[in-house]
Amino acid sequence: MQTERVTFLTTPEHKASLDAFARDNGMSVGHVVREATVEYLSRPEAVEDAELAALVAEANDAIPKMAASIDHMIATLDASHSRVDRFLREMGVRR
Repeated sequence: MQTERVTFLTTPEHKASLDAFARDNGMSVGHVVREATVEYLSRPEAVEDAELAALVAEANDAIPKMAASIDHMIATLDASHSRVDRFLREMGVRR
Protein backbone atom coordinates (compact mmCIF):
# COMPACT_ATOMS: atom_id res chain seq x y z
CA MET A 1 0.00 0.00 0.00
CA GLN A 2 1.39 3.36 -0.99
CA THR A 3 1.14 5.99 1.71
CA GLU A 4 1.41 9.76 1.98
CA ARG A 5 2.46 11.77 5.00
CA VAL A 6 -0.08 14.15 6.55
CA THR A 7 0.96 16.61 9.25
CA PHE A 8 -1.34 18.73 11.36
CA LEU A 9 -0.80 21.10 14.25
CA THR A 10 -2.66 20.83 17.51
CA THR A 11 -2.41 21.99 21.08
CA PRO A 12 -0.24 20.10 23.58
CA GLU A 13 -3.41 19.18 25.51
CA HIS A 14 -5.10 17.74 22.40
CA LYS A 15 -1.96 15.81 21.48
CA ALA A 16 -1.79 14.37 25.01
CA SER A 17 -5.45 13.35 24.79
CA LEU A 18 -4.85 11.77 21.39
CA ASP A 19 -1.80 9.88 22.67
CA ALA A 20 -3.72 8.65 25.73
CA PHE A 21 -6.72 7.56 23.66
CA ALA A 22 -4.52 5.65 21.22
CA ARG A 23 -2.53 4.01 24.03
CA ASP A 24 -5.68 3.08 26.01
CA ASN A 25 -7.18 1.48 22.91
CA GLY A 26 -4.04 -0.33 21.79
CA MET A 27 -3.65 1.71 18.62
CA SER A 28 -1.14 4.07 17.15
CA VAL A 29 -1.98 7.76 16.88
CA GLY A 30 -1.84 7.36 13.10
CA HIS A 31 -4.41 4.57 13.26
CA VAL A 32 -6.74 6.67 15.43
CA VAL A 33 -6.44 9.62 13.06
CA ARG A 34 -7.02 7.40 9.98
CA GLU A 35 -10.11 5.80 11.57
CA ALA A 36 -11.47 9.17 12.65
CA THR A 37 -11.05 10.67 9.19
CA VAL A 38 -12.62 7.63 7.51
CA GLU A 39 -15.62 8.00 9.83
CA TYR A 40 -15.80 11.73 9.22
CA LEU A 41 -15.59 11.37 5.45
CA SER A 42 -18.25 8.65 5.35
CA ARG A 43 -20.90 10.85 6.98
CA PRO A 44 -23.98 11.64 4.88
CA GLU A 45 -23.46 14.40 2.38
CA ALA A 46 -25.08 17.80 2.79
CA VAL A 47 -27.76 16.80 0.26
CA GLU A 48 -28.74 13.80 2.37
CA ASP A 49 -28.79 16.02 5.46
CA ALA A 50 -31.09 18.46 3.66
CA GLU A 51 -33.38 15.61 2.54
CA LEU A 52 -33.51 14.29 6.09
CA ALA A 53 -34.32 17.76 7.42
CA ALA A 54 -37.13 18.07 4.85
CA LEU A 55 -38.56 14.70 5.91
CA VAL A 56 -38.41 15.70 9.57
CA ALA A 57 -40.21 18.96 8.76
CA GLU A 58 -42.93 17.05 6.88
CA ALA A 59 -43.35 14.64 9.79
CA ASN A 60 -43.52 17.53 12.26
CA ASP A 61 -46.23 19.16 10.12
CA ALA A 62 -48.17 15.90 9.76
CA ILE A 63 -48.16 14.78 13.40
CA PRO A 64 -50.58 17.45 14.70
CA LYS A 65 -52.94 16.71 11.78
CA MET A 66 -52.81 13.00 12.55
CA ALA A 67 -53.44 13.65 16.24
CA ALA A 68 -56.45 15.86 15.39
CA SER A 69 -57.78 13.19 13.04
CA ILE A 70 -57.45 10.52 15.75
CA ASP A 71 -59.19 12.81 18.28
CA HIS A 72 -62.03 13.32 15.78
CA MET A 73 -62.33 9.55 15.23
CA ILE A 74 -62.46 8.97 18.98
CA ALA A 75 -65.20 11.57 19.38
CA THR A 76 -67.17 10.06 16.49
CA LEU A 77 -66.87 6.57 17.96
CA ASP A 78 -67.90 7.82 21.42
CA ALA A 79 -70.99 9.47 19.92
CA SER A 80 -71.82 6.32 17.96
CA HIS A 81 -71.46 4.17 21.07
CA SER A 82 -73.77 6.52 22.97
CA ARG A 83 -76.42 6.34 20.22
CA VAL A 84 -76.20 2.54 20.06
CA ASP A 85 -76.41 2.27 23.88
CA ARG A 86 -79.44 4.62 23.94
CA PHE A 87 -81.14 2.65 21.15
CA LEU A 88 -80.52 -0.66 22.92
CA ARG A 89 -81.84 0.72 26.22
CA GLU A 90 -84.98 1.95 24.42
CA MET A 91 -85.40 -1.55 22.95
CA GLY A 92 -85.10 -3.04 26.43
CA VAL A 93 -81.67 -4.58 25.98
CA ARG A 94 -79.48 -4.30 29.03
CA ARG A 95 -75.78 -4.66 29.17
